[in-house]
Amino acid sequence: MPTTREAVLTALHARLQSLAALTLRDEVLPERIPIAGLIILRDGQPGEPEVTLSPLRYHYQHRAELEVVVQAGTGRASAFDELIAAIAAVLEADRTLGGLCDWVEPEAPATVDLPVEGAAALKAAVITVVLHYSTTSPLA
Repeated sequence: MPTTREAVLTALHARLQSLAALTLRDEVLPERIPIAGLIILRDGQPGEPEVTLSPLRYHYQHRAELEVVVQAGTGRASAFDELIAAIAAVLEADRTLGGLCDWVEPEAPATVDLPVEGAAALKAAVITVVLHYSTTSPLA
């Protein structure tokens, strides 16, 4: 049986796989970016939990990261914007990931344009996704 942390991250990854962009988890950046874009889910850190007693519960605000990359010669900004909007729609459709967490809250993307020698430029961003969930143990 997976831990709560793993179940939440697996559910987030599964939701993102419904998008047209290739969605990976904790993988290295591939040499080629698919036409529809690329999303890499990084597990991130659960941080220090708030603890409540009776019953004992650990309340986490886990900060996972999405690395979002689009490569295009023209229309890069609009393709990137469409992918960000699609990510937002998927996350807003079910903010509890099927009841596995209390709330999913994405933060605004930090974007950057990256030139690539001999190829179309990349537009990329890191989006922090805060996953609010509770467990009965820091290891569960």
